[in-house]
Formats: sequence, C-alpha cells, structure tokens
Amino acid sequence: MKILIELPTWLGDAVMTTPAIENLSSYYDKPEITLIGSFISVELLKNHPNVVNVRVLNRGYFSLYKIAKDLGNFDVYFSFRSSLRAKYLKFFISSYTKYQFINNKYQGRHQVKKYNDFINDSLNINNAPKGLIIYRTNSTQEISNLYKSQHLTLGINPGASYGSAKRWYPDEFAEVAAKLSKKYNIIIFGGSGEKDIATDIEKLLIKKGVLNYHNLAGNTEISELVEHISNLDLFITGDSGPMHIAAAFQVPTVAIFGPTKTQETSQWMNKKSLIVKKDLDCQPCMKPVCPLKHHNCMKYIKSVDVLNATKTLN
Repeated sequence: MKILIELPTWLGDAVMTTPAIENLSSYYDKPEITLIGSFISVELLKNHPNVVNVRVLNRGYFSLYKIAKDLGNFDVYFSFRSSLRAKYLKFFISSYTKYQFINNKYQGRHQVKKYNDFINDSLNINNAPKGLIIYRTNSTQEISNLYKSQHLTLGINPGASYGSAKRWYPDEFAEVAAKLSKKYNIIIFGGSGEKDIATDIEKLLIKKGVLNYHNLAGNTEISELVEHISNLDLFITGDSGPMHIAAAFQVPTVAIFGPTKTQETSQWMNKKSLIVKKDLDCQPCMKPVCPLKHHNCMKYIKSVDVLNATKTLN
C-alpha cells in the first residue's frame, strides 16, 4: 500500500500528527509512506519505520505542480493541511483516494484529537489517539557528553515561531535559570530567528555569575534538537514546537501560556507537565502580536510563578 502524507508546516503541529500517523500506519498492511511538507516537519518524522521517501515542498505554485507530477502514483493520500496551497497540491496529486484535513470541521478539542479524528473519519474507524512518538537517530558523542555531568540539566526555550505574543521575557527566563543553576546545568534553545533573545538571556546569566550554561540557539539541526530535549531533566518553555517534542519523551515541563488555547495545544499525555498562565479576560486572543499592545498575559507571569511550578514537579 503506497501512502502519501502531507505534513503540517510547523514543528509542533508535525509532532501532534504522530498519533494519527500511527493510527493510519496500523490500519494498512505493510504501508509504504512518502512524506511531503516543510523541511522541519519532514526532518522530524523521516525516521518513521514505514517511511520510504521524503520530499520538501517549496512555496511556489509551479514547484508544487512539478513535485506532484514527479511523485508518481499512490493508493491513498492524506493532507494534514487545509490551506489554499494544500488544496491546489491535492488537485495535482495522483492517488486513487484523497483525504484532506478541514480545520473548521474539527473544533473544540486538542490538536492531537483533531488530526486523529480526521484519520478516523477518513478510514471509518474509531481509534483513540495514543502518545506522541518521534523516532530518533543515534545520539552523537558530542551530545551524549553534555549529559554526563553529575548535575541535572535544565533546558529553557524562550522563542516561539508563532509570534511575539507567545514569548516570555529574557530577564524572567534568566532569573529562573540563575535560581536553578546550582542544581542544573543550563541549555538555551532557539531557532535561527531567536538568537537575539537567547543572547540576551546569556548576557544576563553572565551578569548573575552563572557559567554552567550552553547557548545552542540557531546551532541545532532538527535531529540534534530532538536528542538534546529527550535528555533533559527539566524543560521550561513557551507554547512551541520544542514543547511538544518534550511531551513525546515525557520530559518534566513547565509550559508558559499566553495568547493560545491550552485545551488545544498543551502538552499531550505528559504526566510531568504543568501550565503557568494568567486567566485574563483577553485570553486567548490567538494573535501573533498582542492586539491590545500591553502583553499582560505574559507580563503578569513572574519568575516566582515558574519557580513554584518547578518545585511542584520535583
């Protein structure tokens, strides 16, 4: 059975498709899966044992048409995207059967359930979603060496690709990391667009006399990011892709939420997860930038709130 799957664009959404992909993988006999999608989503999931091919999609419409023709024929096609570009791509995909996720059809539930319900409806089955699963490559010696210290390791992830509204403040992150630095070595994570905020935290840590840290922002491939996060003893993060990677490995996590819906994008089935948020009238606005220009949903969260949450996890 030849299956083509178009993955969501964002890292966190890709992680949250994994129960749905396991669901459809178990439905078919000896499925041969081809993954298409953004570079980060394909990189994240390419090690699945049923994946035989991957292709990164470019943004141009002509490129989509060419890739669709180059891919060949499939027995079934699932797209986890509902955008106009995804509908355009679906039209040119050569497959006996095609299914496309429609976001408006699946509301009022966790994103994992949305994706899994889409597969259930497509295949006329009723399987409950299980845990997140990411298949890893072997860890490099360099990564393994970071976690051989007698100290535990704390990861902090200050960035969020969605927009500034989801970002907590560098001085608050630094305060938390400094207070925990006697117990934990610190690793700062972030993508290539988040180097500035990571550098701000690094400078603040140095001012506080904290030297047992590594700033990895902008310096990790997706596979390396997965390996690092899977080895953490504690993770402090905003609502982000790395937060969902941590959930897949049951890493104890304090998740800081502002404008987004906790019931839809909180960590899935992580028993060691706590959410820190303020229940303001303007929450959740679901905007990438604070529309009221005060950012109180994040501004009102202080380092002591997060530190108290870490004590509850221990």
